[in-house]
Amino acid sequence: MKKFTLALSILTLSSSVVYATSADLTGDAAAGKTKSVICAACHGADGNSFNPLWPKLAGQHISYSVQQLAGFKSGARQDPTMSPMALPLSEQDMLDLAAYFSSQTNKIGSADPDLVKSGENFYRGGNKETGVPACIGCHGPRGEGNPAAKYPAVNGQHAQYTQKQLRDYKGEIRKPEGNAAIMRDIASKMSDEEMQAVTSYMQGLY
Repeated sequence: MKKFTLALSILTLSSSVVYATSADLTGDAAAGKTKSVICAACHGADGNSFNPLWPKLAGQHISYSVQQLAGFKSGARQDPTMSPMALPLSEQDMLDLAAYFSSQTNKIGSADPDLVKSGENFYRGGNKETGVPACIGCHGPRGEGNPAAKYPAVNGQHAQYTQKQLRDYKGEIRKPEGNAAIMRDIASKMSDEEMQAVTSYMQGLY
């Protein structure tokens, strides 16, 4: 599937309609809201999932969401639930869904008080002894990510979901391509304790 170049703009002052463009395609939040009804069972009507093992989609960058949906459809990313869900989606569907969830407000969670300090230290400084770079370098000081590089926003994301992704990277279950390929190397050097602390910190990061 072709790669997408995405742009996000708000075109009216009286409406929260969000438009995403991909070459000759345009997606909007209104259409995405209608199409997202089936997504709500797992991810919540507004993209804030209740199950900590299912990711929050609210406020996520359009570019990243479309990339992941395309990956599930092509088989580049595997998940027993999401792969069949993404299979029938068109490029238009992906853009519409991504635009809708991007327009929603991410509800930030809370961090374990006992893990905040160690989690923050790792997020901001990494681990020089094991060669793990700081998370802040790609995901930013507030965890808002980088849409141009397709680095996801991680602020407020469920700690359990993020821990699972790190373990999947480490076990090479999840095999990202492009800029995200660095996550395999990073996760392979992280201890379980570091994963637990930094994901808890990110869950409450705002």
